[in-house]
Amino acid sequence: MNNLIFTPFPNLFTDRLNLRQLKLEDESEILFLRTDESVSEFIDRSKTISNEDARKFIDKINNGIENNEWIYWAITTKDSDKLIGTICIWNFSDEKNIAELGFELFPQYQGKGLMQGGLIKIIEYGFENLNLKKLEAYTNQLNIPSIKLLERNKFIQEKVFEEKHSITGESFNTVIYSLDR
Repeated sequence: MNNLIFTPFPNLFTDRLNLRQLKLEDESEILFLRTDESVSEFIDRSKTISNEDARKFIDKINNGIENNEWIYWAITTKDSDKLIGTICIWNFSDEKNIAELGFELFPQYQGKGLMQGGLIKIIEYGFENLNLKKLEAYTNQLNIPSIKLLERNKFIQEKVFEEKHSITGESFNTVIYSLDR
């Protein structure tokens, strides 16, 4: 069994990005990520509607990290500590050898190859530091940029299934992609 310990927090770096722990000063950026229609278009989640909600979310994430439930990075550029997105490994299997990853990025930073570098670093961390055997990613079938990113990183489509949005009740297809170690 894999013993997950996320303290001290593993700050990671690429040639263009810093991946660090969320902090309360990120509240306005978290609020934006969780309310922006283009960022949330393919994510089935309740919207964060206030700075207080954003602070509660940050506290929840950091408590989960402290309790070794998940690992969640704020994405910043090399030249600024301002959050531009997030990336995480979470939803660990009972055996702690399979986990899910998730990511989101401010619209103005999408399509510039930034998430590619971040994803490579997270895959490396998951396999080398956490000894995961498999990473999974769930995405909406219409989320072509995420699908292309996953496929570029050798994720293979495993399954497509229909879901109902928890808030709108609309049906959509979710695709599961996976990458084996």
